[in-house]
Amino acid sequence: MLPLVYPGHATGNENSSFCLSGSLDGVDVHGKIVWESRKDDVVKSAGGSGMIIVNSPDFAYSTLVEPHLLRTSNVPYADGLKIKAYINTTSAPTATIIFKGTVMHTPHSPAMASFSSRGPSQITPGILKPDITGPGVNILAAWTSAFEVFSGTSMSCPHLSGVAALIKKAHPDWSPAAIKSAIMTTAYATDNSRGPILDERRLPADLFAVGAGHVDPPKAMDPGLVYDLTPQDYIPYLCGLYANNHVRAIVGGPVNCSSVKSISEAELNYPSISVKLPAIHSTPVSYTRTVTNVGAPRSTYRAMVDVPEGVSARVDPTTLSFEKVDEKKSFSITFRRRGGRRQGAVEGQLRWVSTKHVVRSPISIILE
Repeated sequence: MLPLVYPGHATGNENSSFCLSGSLDGVDVHGKIVWESRKDDVVKSAGGSGMIIVNSPDFAYSTLVEPHLLRTSNVPYADGLKIKAYINTTSAPTATIIFKGTVMHTPHSPAMASFSSRGPSQITPGILKPDITGPGVNILAAWTSAFEVFSGTSMSCPHLSGVAALIKKAHPDWSPAAIKSAIMTTAYATDNSRGPILDERRLPADLFAVGAGHVDPPKAMDPGLVYDLTPQDYIPYLCGLYANNHVRAIVGGPVNCSSVKSISEAELNYPSISVKLPAIHSTPVSYTRTVTNVGAPRSTYRAMVDVPEGVSARVDPTTLSFEKVDEKKSFSITFRRRGGRRQGAVEGQLRWVSTKHVVRSPISIILE
């Protein structure tokens, strides 16, 4: 057991806890474990023997693997506050850091990291963002001639890109939209304890954090149905956003938006659904989607829709029957407010269920 010190308590300066250059002047840390230190070279040069790094409130329970010069423990914000209280109320606080090897204890996995980008999209709120989530925290990854542990979008993106490449190899005729649909509609929204995926606060993560859920590569190879889109399908949407010359630049060819009926982003044949219901007992809002059968030639799917109290949703037709592969079927889904004065974002889901597949679309509903 070594003495435990909180530099901010000793100096009266909270900035001392970050152990920046010169911040430990006049603080005796020799042979001690330092609480809330960020610069281990400063602690080491001052004679410190170890560090306890405490998450910021924003990071909460998200802990990252990082290399250090001294033995170090990274603890969640809530645990850091308990340690700080112990230091401040004990005449001679002590601590020890013991390494017992690598132990995998992940009762709630996967979970959302604090730094993962959140929706909704401010420019296109009719498209649920993010689309999907994948492994991105504490990834052992190749780095030049060695391996290091990294976290961030730079890790999650190659995981999803790799899944897309595998699907493209298995289905070379699928479009990018079909591949995205396969990834999104087969994702899972529960963790390994069968509860909802949690965020960095250990609270249920909403759709603006997980999107359709966590990628499930084996299921994405065989989604049953896909929501497909061609490049031309985006032109009516782009014409509603940009001037004609900008759309031409994006498309890379001639486009005349004056002859195109523009559509909102929510009208795209997207695997997720975002709807805004502006008033109680307002006019119903309907969208049409088209699915393509990429599963068994003969198959039947039945619609199952879940929406929160105060909202009703109707799917028409409720059954889709296919006779061949690549056959397309369209359906409409209509939303309506059903009393109550609740406001804000609520969630639901649409599932097309067959004997072999569950094709799941997340539904984001904004109640105004």
